[in-house]
Amino acid sequence: MSDHRNTPLLVTGASGALGRLVLAELTARGATDLRAGSRKPEALDITGATPVHVDFDDEASLEAAFAGVERLMIISTDALDDKGTRQRQHRAAVAAAARAGVRHVVYTSMPAPAADHPIFFAPDHLATEEAIKASGMGYTILRNNWYFENLALSVPGALAHGAMLTAAGEGRIAHGARADYAAAAAGALLTESESAVYDLSGPEAQTVAEQVAAINAALGSAIAVVPMDDAALGETLTGAGVPAPLAALLVGADRAAREGRMDSVTDHVARLSGRAPQTLAAWLATNAQMLTG
Repeated sequence: MSDHRNTPLLVTGASGALGRLVLAELTARGATDLRAGSRKPEALDITGATPVHVDFDDEASLEAAFAGVERLMIISTDALDDKGTRQRQHRAAVAAAARAGVRHVVYTSMPAPAADHPIFFAPDHLATEEAIKASGMGYTILRNNWYFENLALSVPGALAHGAMLTAAGEGRIAHGARADYAAAAAGALLTESESAVYDLSGPEAQTVAEQVAAINAALGSAIAVVPMDDAALGETLTGAGVPAPLAALLVGADRAAREGRMDSVTDHVARLSGRAPQTLAAWLATNAQMLTG
C-alpha cells in the first residue's frame, strides 16, 4: 500500500456535498498538497486546500488545473440531461488529465453501469469508466451505491401522505452514508496504486419495507408501503407535481432494485477507509431530521 499524503492531489466538485467531505477526510489524514476544484473557486473556503478553477465545459481550465497534479479525483458532474452533456464533460476531463500527466484517477461511478440500465444516467458512468480504462492512467473506480441521503427525495412526501409509493417489490438496495463513501474515496486517493474497481455499499441490503420500518422507528411516523408498477408510479409522481426527471430517476431506481442491480454488499468501504460503514439505523440516529423536509 502506497502513501500519497505528500503527492499533489486534486478533487473536482469541491463545492458539492461529497467533494467537501472528501477534502475534509484528506486534510484530516495529513494531505499536504491538496487542491480543490470548482467552477467558482473564489467561493470556496476549505481549510487545507488550495482552490483552483475547474470547469468541465472549459478545456483550458482543465489543462491549467491538472498541470502538476499526480492523483486526481473526478466527482461526476450534475449535468443530467438527454444531450450527452455529462459524457462529453467527463471525457474532456479524462483526456485533459492524461495530457497533463496525471498518474492515477479516482472516479465516482454507480453500481453495475450498463447501456440497458433503468436509471437513465447509467450510460454516462459506463462511458466514463471506459474512457478512463482506455486512457493509460492508473485508476480507482468507485461504484457508489445509493446514498442514505437520497431518501430525502422521497421520504418528505411519504411523511406528508402517510405512504411510500414503490415499484421496487422485494428488491434490495445496499444504501450507504455519503460520509462513508467519502472516507473510502479519500483512502483510495491516498493509498491505491493498482488499477481496480470497487463496489461501495452500506453493511446491509434492505427492501423498501425494511427501510421504511427503520425510518418509522426513528421518526415515530407511520408511513405505509404502497406497491405499484412502474407506469403507475411514474404517473402518480408526475401527477403530484414531481418534476419528470426526478420521477424518472425514482422509478428507475425502483426497477433497478427489483432487478437485483443494487443489492451487492461488500467490505470495500472498510477496506479503503479503515472503518466500518454505518447502518441505516445508526445513520438515522443522527440524521433523521434530513428526511423531514
